[in-house]
Formats: sequence, C-alpha cells, structure tokens
Amino acid sequence: MKKFAALLAFLALAPFAAFAADDAGSYAKIQTSMGDIIVELELQKAPRTVENFIAYAKSGHFDRTIFHRVVTGYVIQGGGFSRYYNERLTRDPIPYEGDNGLKNLRGTIAMARGTSPDSATAQWFINLKDNDELDHYVNDLGPRYGYAVFGHVVEGMEVVDAIGAVETGPGGPFDAEAPIEPVIIKRVDPVEWPAAQ
Repeated sequence: MKKFAALLAFLALAPFAAFAADDAGSYAKIQTSMGDIIVELELQKAPRTVENFIAYAKSGHFDRTIFHRVVTGYVIQGGGFSRYYNERLTRDPIPYEGDNGLKNLRGTIAMARGTSPDSATAQWFINLKDNDELDHYVNDLGPRYGYAVFGHVVEGMEVVDAIGAVETGPGGPFDAEAPIEPVIIKRVDPVEWPAAQ
C-alpha cells in the first residue's frame, strides 16, 4: 500500500518534474493583435505559478482572449475573457507565491487574483511601471499579500506600452478600463529565445 501511495505521489509530480528539467530558464511568446511580447519565466522562484501559466498556454486557454483591463501608466491585464467578454472556465486556484522576492517592477508579469492570496487562476497582468504597492511585504502587523511575479518582458516592451496607451471605456461587465477596440491575445506558446523572433 505504501509503495502504491508513493507511486501515485510520483505520478502527480511527474509532469511538473519534467517541465522543470526541460524548461528551466524558459520563455513564452504572447502573440497579440498589436505585436508579439516575449517573457522570461522565473521557474526557480515561482515554480507553481510558471507551471500553471504554461499549462494554460499549452491547453489553448489564452487563444483568442483579450486584454480586458488597461490602466494607463499602471497595468495591462488579460487571460480570462473572450473578445465578447465570455469568461473562460478555469482550473482550481494555485498556491500563493507572491513572497518569492520578485518585485512588481516595470515589465514584469504577475498573477491577478481575488481577495484570497491563494485565488489566482488564469488571469495575469504586465506592469507598466514600478508598482511597489503590489509587492508582498511583512511588518510588525504581519504579512501584506501582494501579487506573484513570475517573469519579465525581454522583448516587445514597446508593444506592452502601445497596449497600455489604447483608449478605454466600458466593456462587457466592466464599467471602465476596457479597450474600446479589442486587443486580442492570439495565443501564448513556450519558446526558445532569442530564436523566438
């Protein structure tokens, strides 16, 4: 029985172990209607978050979604809605990794979440500036949970900035901050870089 339980535990971890071995220092290409963005993924510091992002990418979850939230000079956010604002189904939330030491600096990619630190699923955002108010920190009152950074843009920051400058207004269920002209995420793929161009 113990051997069987050990085998089950190994099989549960096997996909992640294979990803960790094969994709250390990996990259992803985010193809958008305004150009491509290449991000380097921080597998060592945010393993569960990177695994989650890659799993959603490989499943096609991000295909033909939109940047549904754009806040000029702050963030661009996507990964959750189709261009008609149909919300994509998600898997279970992932554990919080916002305490990994990575900061929400300009050009970093981080997980969006709800009020619980362990509520991130598929939505992510790219910081348009240094957003230290989104970082995890601890003081004498205890931890203040932030947003888990899991990578940074290595190519295409001009595309990120262009998306961050589009006109916004109401859209779908949102009263504001939705691009008037949809910005499409065509697909997201793991890639080798700089051969990704």
